[in-house]
Amino acid sequence: MLTDADTAAPAVTLELIAREAGVSPSTVSRILNGTAKVSADKRLAVEQTIARFNFQPNAMARSLAKGQTYTIGVLTQFIESPFYGEALRGIEDALRRTPYSPLFVSGHWNLAEEEAKMRLLQGRRVDGVIVLTGRLGDEQLLDYAQRLPIVVTGRQLSGPRLASVDVDDFQGAREATRHLIELGHTRIAFISGPADHPDANERLRGYRQAHADAGLALVPELVVPADFMETGGMLAIGQLLESRQNFTAVFAANDQMAYGARLALYRRNLRVPDDISLVGYDDLPNSTYLMPPLTTVRQPVYEIGRLAAQAMLKLIAGESAEIAAPPLELVVRESTRRVRH
Repeated sequence: MLTDADTAAPAVTLELIAREAGVSPSTVSRILNGTAKVSADKRLAVEQTIARFNFQPNAMARSLAKGQTYTIGVLTQFIESPFYGEALRGIEDALRRTPYSPLFVSGHWNLAEEEAKMRLLQGRRVDGVIVLTGRLGDEQLLDYAQRLPIVVTGRQLSGPRLASVDVDDFQGAREATRHLIELGHTRIAFISGPADHPDANERLRGYRQAHADAGLALVPELVVPADFMETGGMLAIGQLLESRQNFTAVFAANDQMAYGARLALYRRNLRVPDDISLVGYDDLPNSTYLMPPLTTVRQPVYEIGRLAAQAMLKLIAGESAEIAAPPLELVVRESTRRVRH
């Protein structure tokens, strides 16, 4: 009498996939590892065969054999943030066709917490760590890179087993402010981020430089620090209006604060852009659907995440990795208009 074990289908192995696809087992392995340089036809044949047999590589066996866990740690700041969420999506998409999986942790812009999360990731024996900005110092990151590959965003830093990518926040803010000045605005309020945040400082510097370029005097009372959150944008508008300073435009240092500013202006019966023009920074997905759609500086956050993951794969493979910073772009929508005299 035949048992279920006697009639069970043979185990789907890497060798079976290779035989069915007409390639060598090493080719299948390299395709799974994301390191194969093969023709499109061969890759397609292997991928179709994997799908047909629903082949799931034995991750534990691979880890034991190669001394890797096939996990990449990602130290973000706020997993729930729409800004960092775009970067995480880029990382996930870049790793989708590789054997690597991301392990996300949050540092909440707190140095002690970031250090604790780095210890956690090292304890999990991740194969590398992508650090999305944060407060870890350059020397700390160089020290970590002696133990495992590191990719960091939001700064320029180089070293063995370390790659970095940054964008020109100074120029992005300068262009956004220049856009408002070209529309005739001379009293432009700026909602800045935290004073100890490098991105916030670069954007404030760009705002100031655009005024200097145009020969406009800066009004210190029109610069209000906030926290990069929607509530911060709302509170900043309240502070600006209570100061009795005249202004015809608001430049918020990120889109989330611009969202809060928009709501605060609406509650004060101030129309955007008829009464106040409004500019943000980041071009988050929701900015297209704000009423009115938000003029903003498009920061390629998704692309930065994707490039960071690709650089990490190179570092893990023992290769050097250089990341070209994607350009920023001013996206003009309906939240800005020429000033009414």
